Amino acid sequence: MVLVKAAAADEDRLAPSQELLEAMGEYNERLVKAGIMLDGGGLRPTSEAVEVVFEGGTTSVVDGPFTEAKEIIGGYWVWQVGSVEEAVEWARQCPDDPNSGIRSSLEIRPFYEAEDFGEEYTPQRRERDERLAAEITAQHGQS
Repeated sequence: MVLVKAAAADEDRLAPSQELLEAMGEYNERLVKAGIMLDGGGLRPTSEAVEVVFEGGTTSVVDGPFTEAKEIIGGYWVWQVGSVEEAVEWARQCPDDPNSGIRSSLEIRPFYEAEDFGEEYTPQRRERDERLAAEITAQHGQS
């Protein structure tokens, strides 16, 4: 997963220019044609968000904006690549507006794979996860 991050202080200035939108569209098209992009999207500002917090056995809901945050996630991609190094090479090609005055970054986070959990990932858990994945596909038509 590739997380698009920016300084929280810049959240109200994150609206991309027409040129950047066009460049991002072309970049996304290259990712899709290369068979790398599985999903992606932009996220609305934290002023429209809520956070569900679990602490000490209680659950609370906090409304945005989240002014205490140093960074916010403005969007994401789900890529299928052979290595983190390959993801870095694609990330280096991501368009940016050098005149925006905003510092942004891409954080690349590999997904866990079943083998990462060792013996804890029992055949029963694997079967349940496969059943749920099939249900999601049936409900939403995803592959």
